[in-house]
Amino acid sequence: MLKADRTARILDHVATQGGADVHAFAELLGVSKATVRRDLQTLHEQGLLLRTRGGAVIGTVNLELPLLHRAGRQQAEKRRIALAAAALVPDGAVVGMTGGTTATEIARVLAERSGITVVTNAVNIAADLIVRPDIRLVVVGGNARTASYELVGPAAERMLAQYHFDIAFIGVDGLTASEGCTTHDEMEGQTDRAFLRNSARSVVVADNTKIGRVTFAAICPLAEIDDLVTDDSLDPGHEKAIAECGVRVLRA
Repeated sequence: MLKADRTARILDHVATQGGADVHAFAELLGVSKATVRRDLQTLHEQGLLLRTRGGAVIGTVNLELPLLHRAGRQQAEKRRIALAAAALVPDGAVVGMTGGTTATEIARVLAERSGITVVTNAVNIAADLIVRPDIRLVVVGGNARTASYELVGPAAERMLAQYHFDIAFIGVDGLTASEGCTTHDEMEGQTDRAFLRNSARSVVVADNTKIGRVTFAAICPLAEIDDLVTDDSLDPGHEKAIAECGVRVLRA
């Protein structure tokens, strides 16, 4: 197993379980304890977890993993979500798109089409689409967030105010019926709202691990969302509560 794959699995395990000892990580990854210790030390130095005497624990509340480490999580589910979400985009549409791993998958599907305009604040999505001559690409400027590869803040919001979208795809870190859509960063939440304000149709894309969670910063209540595209593992109780808020739930 490559180091990048090992560290992604370590971070995923710590984020969901709170921590583990070296022996448990070695069994999980199928590698030696010495290899685990080196990986844990690297992640500790990067500030992504806290190294303990016998293992590691989560370093912060509601840990936000950098996009690089999140890319491989729920990959099959995200691909299905992306295909279902992209099917909502009519020919010739102007599409607003925030960052995140699921939105990145949508961009990859849309890249195979032509005549679409994509407006995004995600530099990784822009890098994928800029080589596609049949896609008109507009990149929104702003302050760069290293965790999500997004450009956010007042400059981004002013630029977004100049555009109108047929459909906007918003990635979230948490979604509940009571608290609505949330994210880890307040400035990112404000920029996400700017996408929503100027869109005829607002679509949240999120795999089942985001549903039922509440993170630090509010994006919007569910009353401001038209659709949620998620995977088939969504809890029926969550689905019922979300639908009662007027959101159409699409399972992929």
